Amino acid sequence: MISALVLSAASLGLPAVAGFSPVYAAAPAVAGLPDFADLVERVGPAVVNIRTTERITQRDVDAAGQADEMQEFLRRFFGGQMPRGQSPRRRNLPAPGQEIQRGIGSGFVVSADGYVLTNAHVVDGADEVYVTLTDKREFKAKVLGADARADVAVLKIDGGKLPYLTMGDPNKARVGEWVIAIGSPFNLENTVTSGIISAKARDTGDLLPLIQSDVAVNPGNSGGPLINMKGEVIGINSQIATLSGGYNGISFAIPIDEAMRVAEQLKKSGKVTRGRLGVQIGELNREVAESLGLKNNKGAEVTQVEPGSPADKGGVRVGDVVIKYNGKEIDRFAELTRMVLGTPPGSKATLTVWRKGVPTDLHVTVGEADPDNKVAGRSGGKKGERKYELASAANTLGFVVSDLTAAQKRELGVSGGVIVEDTDGPAEAAGLRQGDILLMLNNQDIVDAKQFNAAVAKLDPKKSAAVLVRRGNQAQHFSLRPAPAAK
Repeated sequence: MISALVLSAASLGLPAVAGFSPVYAAAPAVAGLPDFADLVERVGPAVVNIRTTERITQRDVDAAGQADEMQEFLRRFFGGQMPRGQSPRRRNLPAPGQEIQRGIGSGFVVSADGYVLTNAHVVDGADEVYVTLTDKREFKAKVLGADARADVAVLKIDGGKLPYLTMGDPNKARVGEWVIAIGSPFNLENTVTSGIISAKARDTGDLLPLIQSDVAVNPGNSGGPLINMKGEVIGINSQIATLSGGYNGISFAIPIDEAMRVAEQLKKSGKVTRGRLGVQIGELNREVAESLGLKNNKGAEVTQVEPGSPADKGGVRVGDVVIKYNGKEIDRFAELTRMVLGTPPGSKATLTVWRKGVPTDLHVTVGEADPDNKVAGRSGGKKGERKYELASAANTLGFVVSDLTAAQKRELGVSGGVIVEDTDGPAEAAGLRQGDILLMLNNQDIVDAKQFNAAVAKLDPKKSAAVLVRRGNQAQHFSLRPAPAAK
């Protein structure tokens, strides 16, 4: 990549040229690196070390004894020489009921009366959780609730007038600004690392859009705060991007506003309830968006609607493109999932969908998501007898289609559409195949084979066409360009 810097004529000692002005103003000079010492001194006391323990059970003791017996057998079998990786020493396992250390992590106090935030995975499976302050005071903590999906847990310790951190606004954070992390990597308490925010709203396949930084985060840092230069928490350190298992230069933090929403529910009820529509969605590519008459490929394409779900009752259809949720535009399709999950069950929501070339408002009552976020299963797909007349050859999109029987329409829950009998040309190249159901062509419902073939014959060969294809319980738009007509 080649970078260019536009300089003024005066800075080069050249005469000014009439009508000329620099494209970019010179950036202010960087005076030096920031000094974090005062910041760390101020916020450090509110960051805590978390250690977890588990109690030894009789089953653990029995399992250890069996392992020791096997090792003794192997020692004798190999004539006093243990195979590589085997240890001749018996493990000194504590008696049942005693505690052994299970894991370490970090956290931070969010109120003077002893509420502590950390990651759910830090306390997962622990029998006891201990919180240690920087002044070496240790408390046994009560886990008020942990949400694995957001990876947030709330602890309570019996303390008063504790040092605590204030929450910042991660939405105001800027890429390139300095941040620090404080935690206990490798159980080294009160360790400070620094870096910059390298990206925001990073999609990693998780529930929340994460803050990406180059702050060093290692095992034990999980649950600690990501702090801006004002001393405010803007995130909870939770993940790293790694090929080796250790820190490789990129770490991720849960935005603190999202974490606090989860934490408030955990404090009140010990669990988190989330909204649900009962749809599956996918990304819309530019060609399909253009064929549907959309100005851009923002929004979320509905690929499946669960029968009887809130979306189904609200009139959402397969092939709709959700472009707004409660008036807020959807830039990336994953945003719709987050918006719905963040809506209290029982609330009314308005979905603006793009259907047949025009925006339409649909009103739904948001349901409650189950823990596994289950969707409708696949339908069986019996094929009844049908009477149809096949086209003699594939149309210019490469489809040979036939009418759906009344039984098939009932089974599929559709009023129209055609079934693909064979593919060629553009359809075959796009991966479409026999048994696919075609529901719409360029925002228009497909009624039957005759109407579909007639519509295809009128397509402009210079423009791509959007075909809504259903396969099993999933539906998706495909962009196909008609093949030139044979001469």
